[in-house]
Amino acid sequence: QVQLVESGGGLVQPGGSLGLSCAASGSIFRIYVMGWYRQAPGKQRELVAKITNGSSNYADSVKGRFTISRDNAKNTVYLQMNSLNPEDTAVYYCNAVIATRPTIPKNYWGQGTQVTVSS
Repeated sequence: QVQLVESGGGLVQPGGSLGLSCAASGSIFRIYVMGWYRQAPGKQRELVAKITNGSSNYADSVKGRFTISRDNAKNTVYLQMNSLNPEDTAVYYCNAVIATRPTIPKNYWGQGTQVTVSS
């Protein structure tokens, strides 16, 4: 089985910064994509950023403020969030597409971590 364990998050003032990390563990054969989604109250879950071995993609709303990175040796993905504003308040979920054997990969989710931007 595969587990995604998130850390980071919390309360930050507008304009502040926060970092999230997510470590994948278990019977991992290959990790294809790692990323972050978020879900604000009353809204659908949305992609924040994702990263493969060769490229990264960001939601328009976070471009220039958030940076996603990945440590393949640690099976860990990071999200550095700068210039946070109240609209960034949400539960942030780690996501990964992982194969546990050389067959079809599966989609996995972390448990979610709350990020609150408020003065």
